[in-house]
Amino acid sequence: MIQITNLSKSYKISRKQKKEMGKDFTGDSVLAVDNINFSCTPGRIFGLIGPNGAGKTTTLRMIGTMLKPSNGNISVNGFDTVREPQSVKQSLGFLSGNTGLYDRLTAEEMVKYYADLHQMNESDYYSQRDYLFNLLDMNEFAGRRISKLSTGMKQKVNIARTMIHNPDVVVFDEPTSGLDVMASRSIIKLIQECKKNNKTVIFSSHRLGEIRSLCDDLAIIHKGKLYFNGTYEEFESQMQAETLDDEFIRLVGETENV
Repeated sequence: MIQITNLSKSYKISRKQKKEMGKDFTGDSVLAVDNINFSCTPGRIFGLIGPNGAGKTTTLRMIGTMLKPSNGNISVNGFDTVREPQSVKQSLGFLSGNTGLYDRLTAEEMVKYYADLHQMNESDYYSQRDYLFNLLDMNEFAGRRISKLSTGMKQKVNIARTMIHNPDVVVFDEPTSGLDVMASRSIIKLIQECKKNNKTVIFSSHRLGEIRSLCDDLAIIHKGKLYFNGTYEEFESQMQAETLDDEFIRLVGETENV
């Protein structure tokens, strides 16, 4: 489970950045996330959507302990992300579109490296490896070096290393960005498996069709603030436009004038 309470994140800006923001800007920092609250529960997929610069990735990185909040609290499986970051990391998997893999390692060596970081015993490692490699159709290239793999294959390796320690909570930060249909399908399949296995899933995507087909719960963030937080069914019942895409554009357009 993920519980976010009164979460904010501000960044100090340079003189150059301040100048670029215009004469009306008088502060020395910007608020990327502004006092947001939401929770994600096991067995449900929580979708976080918003335009570029809305605060999505900043929020997800705070959940993943990569950034510290300026204010507020984040609890992951009962562990505080600031006070207990190592316990959070043990129970969490974080997948983004940026693979950051080591070219000289094989696919299997890459996954084993992360299993060792999590101090997995051999029995648990081989059981989870076999499950993931079969689920993602990785066996045929498990022995190949990362440098020889296609973009889709690399993302499968990225998925396997994220999930090798069988985390209870999984964060997907635009994981299908830049991928073709087949590579994207592997990630969608994994997300569905996570739900079936009663994991807590938070999912961010620019592809609203993925949000519509996958998510049980939904939050819309723009300019650091939440403009909707509820079930997908509740969102649909409140829609004023005919499609999710049009409703999203309408909401974002309205907030530009707030």
